[in-house]
Amino acid sequence: MSFLESPIQYVKGVGPKRATLLGRLNIRTVRDALFYLPYRYEDRRNLKKICDVIYGNLETVKGKVISMNMTELHPKQQRRLTIFELHISDGTGIIKAKWFNQAYMKNNFQKGQELVITGTVKPSYYGGLEIVNPEYEVIEEDSSFIHTSRIVPIYRATEGISARVLRGIMHNILTTCIDQIVDPLPEYIRLSYNLPGLSESIHNCHFPPGDADVHVFNSGISPYHRRLYFDEIFNLEIGVAKIKNGQIREKGISFNPEGRLVNELLKRLDFDLTVAQKRVFKEILEDMRKPFPMNRLIQGDVGCGKTIIALMAMLTAVESGYQTAMMAPTEILAEQHYINMHRLVEDLGLKICLLCSSQKEKPIEEIARGEIDIIIGTHAIIQEGIRFKKLGLIVIDEQHRFGVMQRSALRKKGKNPDVLVMTATPIPRTLAMTVYGDLDYSIIDELPPNRKPVVTRVFKEEQKQLIYRKIREEISKGRQVYVVYPVIEESENHDLKSAITGKERLEQIFPGLRIGLVHGKMKAQERESVMLAFKGGEIDILVSTTVIEVGVDVPNATLMLIVHAERFGLAQLHQLRGRVGRGGDQSFCYFLAYEPLSDEARRRLAVMEKSSDGFVIAEEDLNIRGPGEFFGTRQSGMPDLKIASIVRDVDLVDIARREAFKIIDADPELEGFPLLKNAVECFWKGKIDIFKTV
Repeated sequence: MSFLESPIQYVKGVGPKRATLLGRLNIRTVRDALFYLPYRYEDRRNLKKICDVIYGNLETVKGKVISMNMTELHPKQQRRLTIFELHISDGTGIIKAKWFNQAYMKNNFQKGQELVITGTVKPSYYGGLEIVNPEYEVIEEDSSFIHTSRIVPIYRATEGISARVLRGIMHNILTTCIDQIVDPLPEYIRLSYNLPGLSESIHNCHFPPGDADVHVFNSGISPYHRRLYFDEIFNLEIGVAKIKNGQIREKGISFNPEGRLVNELLKRLDFDLTVAQKRVFKEILEDMRKPFPMNRLIQGDVGCGKTIIALMAMLTAVESGYQTAMMAPTEILAEQHYINMHRLVEDLGLKICLLCSSQKEKPIEEIARGEIDIIIGTHAIIQEGIRFKKLGLIVIDEQHRFGVMQRSALRKKGKNPDVLVMTATPIPRTLAMTVYGDLDYSIIDELPPNRKPVVTRVFKEEQKQLIYRKIREEISKGRQVYVVYPVIEESENHDLKSAITGKERLEQIFPGLRIGLVHGKMKAQERESVMLAFKGGEIDILVSTTVIEVGVDVPNATLMLIVHAERFGLAQLHQLRGRVGRGGDQSFCYFLAYEPLSDEARRRLAVMEKSSDGFVIAEEDLNIRGPGEFFGTRQSGMPDLKIASIVRDVDLVDIARREAFKIIDADPELEGFPLLKNAVECFWKGKIDIFKTV
């Protein structure tokens, strides 16, 4: 075991007790400590004369201890209070250093000692100046300043272990092991992109050089930070390239259909495919005809027609004699896909089923015997006991909710079936290529013709009458309205308006109108019945929860009201808004927001008001939530990025991806790069065995 992998407790100044505390910060080995970077830096280089310090400023001064004293106070009804004080002079003035309830501090100092102290200067109660709880250094002949007289690293600490103690531990580690850090990055890449060495970068990120710009370090954009970010992203991309390379080498299914089922489907549709839809289906068909497994991502904004393309791919597999499965992240989404597809599929003479965990009777035997052509469900599809006779294609909806490992589990249900992934979450291409890096990429970048942008407005509670007036106006024109609530029923645990109560209230406000209700606790058949009645014009106002996020297209619905819009995320608001604006008439989406609104909620609603562009909304969502939440990396099967950011460091992502794929294409097992192979294995450890040999 290398020194870098050794337990942190054996580092000078740590021991078992502190090692336990460091574990709370996920620092368990020397390597963990090296990559636990400061979250900010303080500039303590500017030594001032004591006579020049300013009240309220963070100041650094140097002087000799001229006196020390300890005071004990016994305030009434309080515990004993101890105050330890040093008086320090530099010949121009005297300043007091003070510590409360830290009697042991008297053992750290001697009269006549020379010190450097740093802290915020305050007026003393008895006159003069003082610094409470200052950072300090005792000046000795071989002094190596850690806490003062330099740009000082500030670490996020935890109870029982201070930032000062952490700083000392980091300094001890670097002093001990800096010569043992081996740089795994190929030299030609480092030189090509002018990246500093690894040991230099680690040392300078913890203890910046004397002439450094503190603002550059606090922004996290120093050359040393960027080198460490690059390594993390590069290790990620090497793994992604390895996964993709392995898939290309696997033997898959070569589908060669005549296209009869797809042509029959297209005849039954009451619309024509867009140019973008035709282009993407052509890319899918080319993949399906190849003799190795397809792994393709379809990205497209709400309403662009991804689902019909997925169905065409499923029919292609069925015509070739294979079963297909579609997996959605929730039962509601799975049911909506089933509702949308089953009539079309059954009209073509095929069998389709729904498979969810909550079902009492599951068609397990029929699936195993190959009697069902298309299976739509949730993660229940990948559970043990579900067997397919001949699985040829897997379609995964909303991929950001599933990950590499779940995708892998589903593929094991067949002999290297093709995989098609769909997402309505618009993601910039470079970012998509990182998170979905093992997939090829198609984008439906065109909405059906005659679509007008949805007019979006935010309303306050006192403006409800304006909304009611608009609802009457739209319905008087023969159109229909959605009203979306965040919850089904009222509850003592929250103060949110509910769908059930909302329907009752709307019936009072609009007594002559037909008002329906749909929510997640209803049975699938009951929901389908209500949605079809709405589509058929038998319901004027459909009150619902977010079950309509993915649902039946109703071109005649021209107004959506989202109640408590401040409680919904950007992606969900965008998805919901996509339910209107599907016909030729001008459509509207109104957000009813209740005070108090957080700054983040105001920001979300402002973005939705200004833009209907899914990419703009996605970028803002990334900025607000960060990539971890946005991409759901906790479920993705990808290692976490601890210091790099695929948003901030997008230029490094591009470089790292390009270089990683070059290396893996030429040397899939990294036989010529043993140090890099070891670094990548460490990075992916516990996630996927990247270099697993059979």
